[in-house]
Amino acid sequence: MRTAQAIATALAGLLLAFGARAEPLAIGVATPLSGPSELLGRQVETGAKLAAIASGTELRIADDACTAEGGAAAAAGFVEAGVKAAVGFLCTESIEAAAPILKDAGIPILTVGVRTENLTEQRARTGWPVFRFGPRGDDERNAAAAILTRLWKDELFAIVDDGTIYGRELAETLRAQAEQAALKPVFVDTFRPGLDNQIALVGRLRRAGATHVFVGGDAEDVAVMGRDADEMGADIVFAGGEALRAATDVPLATGTLMISLPEWAEAADRPVLDAFQAAGALAEGYALPAYAAVQVVETAAVEADRTGKTLGEVLPAQEFSTAIGPIRFDEKGDLTQNPYRAWRFDGQRFVPMEGQ
Repeated sequence: MRTAQAIATALAGLLLAFGARAEPLAIGVATPLSGPSELLGRQVETGAKLAAIASGTELRIADDACTAEGGAAAAAGFVEAGVKAAVGFLCTESIEAAAPILKDAGIPILTVGVRTENLTEQRARTGWPVFRFGPRGDDERNAAAAILTRLWKDELFAIVDDGTIYGRELAETLRAQAEQAALKPVFVDTFRPGLDNQIALVGRLRRAGATHVFVGGDAEDVAVMGRDADEMGADIVFAGGEALRAATDVPLATGTLMISLPEWAEAADRPVLDAFQAAGALAEGYALPAYAAVQVVETAAVEADRTGKTLGEVLPAQEFSTAIGPIRFDEKGDLTQNPYRAWRFDGQRFVPMEGQ
């Protein structure tokens, strides 16, 4: 509550300060402020508000409740309020209901959370002015495949998965890209997840000669494999996806690799982090991406005024400097650079690998 009051007080002060100036830029913020996703929605709200404080931008905040009805209502409200862009949208249901309404009004959308691939893949058919401020659904597995086939091109590697859709897609994408690169794993299998030990699996991996193993599965299974390999004297490096950021009962083995998004608080500009701290807000989850999304709209609006172009024309035409680094969109509205990176566990935390 104190955080919300601090932000509200700062916003009120800025609105008074900008009152004598030209009409401020108005941006809509659609985010779940009720229901099971409220915690994540509050992160979006906080980040957007703090960005607005820094620049005098006017926000129209709507609770889309992560539902189609909420998304449509938020979009209708944004059109009525005359906002120049809409940011937020964490859920597919709400953005798909809002997009046709905002398209007809010429209002571009910057989503910080929806990963559904079809949202941008079908842009030519739908014409929805969506710009994705986060990863696509296939970015994680594509990054894992690209990074590991490069890192392991001279290694004896294996690929295992836990049989879930998530695990199989990660493993299969890596296997397919390795094949295209003329690389063949020494061992491929599906393991039974959630066991107290994976000694039998580690034994098969060692007999196959594997020195590096990609695991399509969760963090606990990877941690158990690393522990069992160490106890058996098997020198094996394990790797996995962003699920490895989860807490585990068994510590991850030092040297474990992870393909994951950055922790934005570690990459953000210091003055921005100071602003979060001064407001008593946490720079976590979607807060910093929402902050950066507002920054992008603000920069694009200045360029649109200068050139006479629309925001929708400006957004895919240039690179934007933001609190979390440079952002550029392709013609479909996706990020031009896959944001996933390789990280190595040093025994305490994941640190970025050099030379990526």
